[in-house]
Amino acid sequence: MLAKLRQEKGFTLIELIIIIVILGILAAVAIPKYQDISAEARAAAARASLGNVRSGITIFYANQAVKTGFAIWPTQIQLETSGVVMEHTFPPNPYQLLTNAPDSIVTGVTKGTIVGARGGWAYNETTGELWLNTSTAGIVENLW
Repeated sequence: MLAKLRQEKGFTLIELIIIIVILGILAAVAIPKYQDISAEARAAAARASLGNVRSGITIFYANQAVKTGFAIWPTQIQLETSGVVMEHTFPPNPYQLLTNAPDSIVTGVTKGTIVGARGGWAYNETTGELWLNTSTAGIVENLW
């Protein structure tokens, strides 16, 4: 007579516990790395947006000098109007909370000063300076 081989299906409790422990260790290592990558992505998006808008402001300034003979910085209205300074809509501030009002531009403020809690951008019409109107401690946006 041939002995029947017994086939077992499923995992033992010990095997399941080992798998859960390994997944927990992997998650504990991966979550801080993900948070670092998210912070770096937000800073890169802020640098890209600032660079694009600052380039648009500078090009507007140069075009005004050539066309009219007077180099002037764009006004807040010109800055917010699509097709005047920026071809499309103004880029979002990556540090602005999603619960706040849509991006806005505040003027008449000192560089580095946060005005209100809406977020958005801060712009000085007399110097053409633009910065984020949100807390970016440690990002050093003024160096961009």
